[in-house]
Amino acid sequence: MKRLEQFLEWGGIKKEITFLVLSGIALILSIFHWHPLPFDPAWIAILLCGIPIILEAVIGLVTAFDIKADVLVSIALIASIGIREDFAAGEVAFIMQLGALLEDLTVARARAGIEKLVHLTPRTARVLTGEKETVLPAEQVKIGDRIRVLPGETVPVDGTILSGQTSINQAVMTGESLPVDKSIGDSVLSGTVNQFGAFDMKASKVGEDSSIQRMIRLVQSADAGKAKIVGFADRFATWVVVIALAAAVLTGIVTRELIRSVTILVVFCPCALVLATPTAIMAAIGNATKHGFLVREGDALERLASVSKITFDKTGTLTHGALQVTEVRPFSDSSKDAAIPSEELFALAAAAESRSEHPIGKAVVRCYRDSVSKNLPFSPSQFQMLPGKGVSACVGGKEILAGNARLLESRKVSIPSAAMAAASRALEDGCTLIYMAVGGTFAGYLALSDTLRPEAASMIAQVKEAGVTPVLLTGDHKNAASHIADTLSITEVQSECLPEDKLNYIDVCQKKNQLICMIGDGINDAPALKKAHVGIAMGGIGSDIAVDAADIALVNDDIKEIPHLLRLSGKMMTTIKWNLAFSMTLNFIAILLAMTGLLNPVVGALVHNAGSVFVIIHSAFLLTWRKKGKR
Repeated sequence: MKRLEQFLEWGGIKKEITFLVLSGIALILSIFHWHPLPFDPAWIAILLCGIPIILEAVIGLVTAFDIKADVLVSIALIASIGIREDFAAGEVAFIMQLGALLEDLTVARARAGIEKLVHLTPRTARVLTGEKETVLPAEQVKIGDRIRVLPGETVPVDGTILSGQTSINQAVMTGESLPVDKSIGDSVLSGTVNQFGAFDMKASKVGEDSSIQRMIRLVQSADAGKAKIVGFADRFATWVVVIALAAAVLTGIVTRELIRSVTILVVFCPCALVLATPTAIMAAIGNATKHGFLVREGDALERLASVSKITFDKTGTLTHGALQVTEVRPFSDSSKDAAIPSEELFALAAAAESRSEHPIGKAVVRCYRDSVSKNLPFSPSQFQMLPGKGVSACVGGKEILAGNARLLESRKVSIPSAAMAAASRALEDGCTLIYMAVGGTFAGYLALSDTLRPEAASMIAQVKEAGVTPVLLTGDHKNAASHIADTLSITEVQSECLPEDKLNYIDVCQKKNQLICMIGDGINDAPALKKAHVGIAMGGIGSDIAVDAADIALVNDDIKEIPHLLRLSGKMMTTIKWNLAFSMTLNFIAILLAMTGLLNPVVGALVHNAGSVFVIIHSAFLLTWRKKGKR
């Protein structure tokens, strides 16, 4: 309800407050019968607050034959003026506009957390051409451009650091409260802030593809007006208008008292009914935003309240999505020779893999640098990549083999039975193994796995407490899927799923009236995210396609907030139902009192609009609501 935006095209919350202050002063003067003006001061409230209401009603009727609350309010205003109840007319207009202001304030507060992203869009970029630096509009940056970012500046596009070291404040995109150290090879996101050192970067995602623009598109698509239940309330409000007009006419004919008819029109305005749903939805969206969710579809929270199962992708959702070295296991194939120390075996593996382009090899090098030393103690020579098997290299004068069992078998290196038994247990846990041979002798293995997010177990337990069944729906092989499911106490598992398998699973469940929420991050999850009753994408590491297919994006990938979102959706629906029940009950009680003459237009306006104010305040509590336990 933005009536003042239609009144002389002069809108804004500050203007609404100004109009209300002037109208309130005028009504106080009127009620005490102090008339310094040649007319009743209540007319100031009628003009400032009432005319926008009448204009909106007329525009709605003329352009779309839209019979809503404003039609009834306008008739009540005109009728009150007709029987010379100027104060009643001014009071109706004032309180209706007060309700509109409270709604605007609720919506503004609810959306403030996400709309601030729009203002963080970088405006310019320092593009380097040779040694020349040119400041250009950020939208003119092209993929592959070399860009310099100085301390305190916002990163203009997504890219990779080419030179320099710094710390980046990523709170806008990831929610991290502390700056993150960045150096050569690290990725940086648009909209984040360079804290300390200057650096040069290579642009990889520009314009509409950049991270900040992705988030802005999500913000702009958040619209509470899309909720199905809002449409129901609007249709019901139309019938209320018709019933109120009929009741007013019949009461006037039977009692021959025009004031009763006017009072009925005043108290039966369905404004509280119309406000009941959108204010609750927008407040809930604001709450969700503060916990890292961007709601793309207005009715997504309504639909989420009815789901019975949540299907989780594994990699990147329940896990970090990056291989980690979880075990370095040295072995000796002879009882006489001691095994190589685990730290030395790790260093030899990292050195041998340092020139590898394979993701597993890169993971070994990364983990060594993260956990042991930034610098490798050995420099490899005679490196050879053996596709489908592993790598061979000369490290410290020794021939190193690092790869699968087929590699060692092809070089006539035997694996002891004790090592095979230990390796089998690691494989059953879903690990990936790199077998090592040093100087033609088996030396041990490295086990790598995608590690669980530390909050995953607690999150799954709370999802169950909320009355929703978790399901693991993953493309990984059975051993890895079963290990993760057992660790998290998930009883229903679907492994080795292709995109069509995930889609078919959701389709089968929904045919059984089991409404599904899908949570994923990859391109292969996009069809399932679109098919599910509600799709939630990991907005930080998730692919663009997955985010676009989802109804909700989890911006900072903090999955521990998922149970809160489930409970919030249930609380929102409870709030809406109470709002609707209260609104309808109040309207029918008020009309009975008005028909019997117990309410006059002035008191009727207070009763009716008090209901609208109650609904808005009741919805506003959702902005800060948080509760542990069941929905």
